[in-house]
Amino acid sequence: MRLKKPSLFLGFCLALGLAASGCRDLSYAAGDPKKIHVGIVFDSGGKDDRSFNAAAFRGVTRAAKDFPIVLRDAEPGDPASLEPAMRAFAEVGYDLVIGIGFAQTPIVEAVAKDYPDINFAIIDGVSNLPNVASLVFKEHEGSYLVGMIAARTSRTGVLGFVGGMDIPLIHRFATGYEEGARAVNPKVRVIQNYVGVTEAAWNNPGKGKELSVAQIGKGADVIFAAAGNSGLGVFDAAEQYKRFVIGVDSNQNWVKPGFVLTSMVKRVDNAVYQIISDRVSHRFKGGIHVYGLQDGGIGYAMDQYNEKLVPPDVIREVEAAKARIIAGQIKVTDAMAQ
Repeated sequence: MRLKKPSLFLGFCLALGLAASGCRDLSYAAGDPKKIHVGIVFDSGGKDDRSFNAAAFRGVTRAAKDFPIVLRDAEPGDPASLEPAMRAFAEVGYDLVIGIGFAQTPIVEAVAKDYPDINFAIIDGVSNLPNVASLVFKEHEGSYLVGMIAARTSRTGVLGFVGGMDIPLIHRFATGYEEGARAVNPKVRVIQNYVGVTEAAWNNPGKGKELSVAQIGKGADVIFAAAGNSGLGVFDAAEQYKRFVIGVDSNQNWVKPGFVLTSMVKRVDNAVYQIISDRVSHRFKGGIHVYGLQDGGIGYAMDQYNEKLVPPDVIREVEAAKARIIAGQIKVTDAMAQ
């Protein structure tokens, strides 16, 4: 573990306006040179988005309790500040730097090239650099399962999908959702809308609500929100108009109890926890790390908040489909592979 040029790191803290805890990294790190130092850079939604970033935050905080590490995070907010935040961690010699979200992939690659002795991880992105671990998920498979639940629950035969940024990664969710829905109701109609085409699309609950209200007006009675913080607007619309919403990434069943049909769970928490564990035990490996239904990296959430919303026969049908997907008997389209 090496730490260097503290004045530069402090300068980054001041320039970026990082949280006070982030600027305390320097003194904390200097006092614990034998510990593994982990820095994590969240995307524009921030670690309190109750979805994607929140899942990552749970994973790293769990790791901080289980392993002797120094953990610090940065929430730049502004996309232009992501790279300086990541470079700040690298510059003072953090051992592992984690970028949250596909948009950080080119940033991780640029910084990782400049710091080949430091390990990096990127969630939802793919890099060929030997010092970068790419943590990716089979979202289409989990989306297929919640699509089945949506179609079995819908009374109108019309479903909604509100995506965040209009990109292939979110198309993967939408395609799997629609395929799962059509597997149980070939006549189902799925309305798809996206919040935007820039990073701001992940952090616009007002637009998320506007899109979902429009979908409800067209008959949608179950809406899958794969939109980060923008998805919270879909939750508000579901509650207001007495419809169902499906959460994403984290288990969001508790957000609007009685209106959240289920959540397509993406275990980002387990992925970041594992990569930290690997670094602590000196087993870090670059390359692609894939998480899916078979290893519990993807799934759907059933708990006390939604157990009365999804009948047992529907769960049995979905579990049977899950087994067939794992066995390769059902091939869910991966929109990113097309």
